Amino acid sequence: MKKQALPRPETRVPDVHRVPKIRSEGRGISNHILPTSATMTGVCITVISIVRLIETHHRARTIIDNLMAINGLVFLVSCFMSYISIRRPQLSTQYERYADMFFLFGLLLMVLGGFLLAWEFERF
Repeated sequence: MKKQALPRPETRVPDVHRVPKIRSEGRGISNHILPTSATMTGVCITVISIVRLIETHHRARTIIDNLMAINGLVFLVSCFMSYISIRRPQLSTQYERYADMFFLFGLLLMVLGGFLLAWEFERF
């Protein structure tokens, strides 16, 4: 005679132990914007230092320096907005949107500064 297997009792995790997740459109993008915008702020500071070291026309150097300083501030604002978005879930959607807009604007300024720097080197 074969032994019949006894039915196993259900092993369910009670719903009490589950943590509800707040889901929103675009949730989690702040986790990517925060480190990237902080890095880009450092890149702006580095570009300012490099531009100060190279010999360029005074006017072009001042324009690039000012543009990169403003760009660093834009990335810094994006960094703060994404940090607030992570720390305050009830405000995350709004701050995430602002962080994203500032980040994209900072990238646009970075490209503009890169073009200005490249055209300045082209004169030599």
